[in-house]
Amino acid sequence: IVEDHSGFIDVESAPGEGTVIDVYLPTALAGPPGERDSIPREEYRGHGERILVVDDQPEQRRIAEELLVSLGYRVTTAAGGGEAVALSPEVEPDLVVLDMIMEGGIDGLETYRRIVALRPGQRAIILSGFTESEKVREAMRLGAGAYVAKPYTMETLGVAVRRELERKVDATT
Repeated sequence: IVEDHSGFIDVESAPGEGTVIDVYLPTALAGPPGERDSIPREEYRGHGERILVVDDQPEQRRIAEELLVSLGYRVTTAAGGGEAVALSPEVEPDLVVLDMIMEGGIDGLETYRRIVALRPGQRAIILSGFTESEKVREAMRLGAGAYVAKPYTMETLGVAVRRELERKVDATT
């Protein structure tokens, strides 16, 4: 994440003295958050749509769930790809919010492949703490919409979800 934001990490360690880790990130050019133009929350607020959040990290699932619930979505979470595939027919999500890299099971791409096999045309957006990869591009070729880099804000997640839900999809896919 630090490299993706053109930063670097400096580590100093001495036996018996401990370790100091400094993270350097470039300053924001846009100024403080209050000075930026932002999208009014009403433009990306939900209307009770069902969202399935899939992430192997409990804190990441909780953050996404809390943000989406506060925006008016009904959220179900899954701790991994296998659980998401099993839940998908039952939940019938309007959108899947999918982490690409998950430990201890199937990854995001395989999860999306399996969900699409069960629910052709299933809408999804992809979240990842890593740069866009070939797996992300393959998921997009299968029909997934936006790629959202972690860490994200309520606005970036909310806008991506709203846009994907409103995106016109070719009926043949």
